[in-house]
Amino acid sequence: MSRGRQAQAIKLSREDRKTLELLTHRGTAEQRQVVRAQIALMCHAGASTTAISEAVGVSVQTVSHWRTRLARQGLKGLDEVARPGRPRRIGASQRLELLSLACEPAQTQGRATPTLDELVERAVERGVVTQISRSHLQRILQAGDLRPHRVRQWLHSPDPQFRQKVNAICALYRQAPKGSVVLSVDEKTGIQAIERKYADRAPARGRARRREFEYVRHGTQAFIAALDVHSGRVMGSCTDRRTQADLVAFMEQVALSHPKGRVHIVWDNLNTHRAQAVWDDFNARHDHRFVFHFTPLHASWVNQIELLFGIYARRVLRNASHSSIAQLRERTEAFMAQRNQAPQPFKWTFAGFELQTGEPLRFKHHANVRSTKKGR
Repeated sequence: MSRGRQAQAIKLSREDRKTLELLTHRGTAEQRQVVRAQIALMCHAGASTTAISEAVGVSVQTVSHWRTRLARQGLKGLDEVARPGRPRRIGASQRLELLSLACEPAQTQGRATPTLDELVERAVERGVVTQISRSHLQRILQAGDLRPHRVRQWLHSPDPQFRQKVNAICALYRQAPKGSVVLSVDEKTGIQAIERKYADRAPARGRARRREFEYVRHGTQAFIAALDVHSGRVMGSCTDRRTQADLVAFMEQVALSHPKGRVHIVWDNLNTHRAQAVWDDFNARHDHRFVFHFTPLHASWVNQIELLFGIYARRVLRNASHSSIAQLRERTEAFMAQRNQAPQPFKWTFAGFELQTGEPLRFKHHANVRSTKKGR
């Protein structure tokens, strides 16, 4: 009885096998590419066409097709070939012009990005194309992975001493000088004590919690806090306003909590922080134990207290209803008390200077700071 045509033997080089093995383990690879790579590796291993078909889950004809392509063209045989059909009406250079058109700066009319219809009209007016539909233009933008309507903001620090200041602060985060403590201090202002006018409706299956839009305002508060970056303990107070006197009064509480040793204060460049005469007098009253470190301009993210304020906003303020200023203060104090029951410092990371200066350097090579992941 005839056994049919013998399968062609496939032998791949070590480099080709490594390339295919990496492809099969790549989570972002297309499924059809992974299947072809698996077929090629099993062909190299000497598996029969039927065995490969059953293992991979494709037809015998499909396995035979790719085995033949491999035998004739090698690894290039797994690539897609040009398919028959109508040639592109809009060429490669025109597509690039359309992508460039979509990236042009905002128009004087005040709109940040034009609509698809406006881009179509502009492309025809400038002679890029004679005719194009909005859906065709949208497909071109998608193929170019271009989303001109989306904006991601970032803030550049113009501080000429950015590197030096960040290095100094990160060195304090890594290890406090012997016999001293490092405190991250800042104020969260304009906290609204908002009471919902009507009670929420509980969530149900297939329906989110429902909340009435109307609310009653009971005033605002400022939350001044100090975070011990190495122990994770926090102390703070709520005030009706954010004034110099309020901040000095809070810092007096800090001095009472740390009566001995050097105290390093990390804070931003707020006007109340930059009142040199006020803090000189404060320091004179406390034996010049306080050392003030300022974050770079427009870089308050270097201050770890911002992480704590983010947690506070999510756990105490978001979706909350406060019937009075007193209740807001009570919940704020409860938040601090709960944090201090089992305090944990943040595992804070500064990735490097690339975004700031464009230099391919890492901070850990400059200040010998251990790279860690953010904590809770």
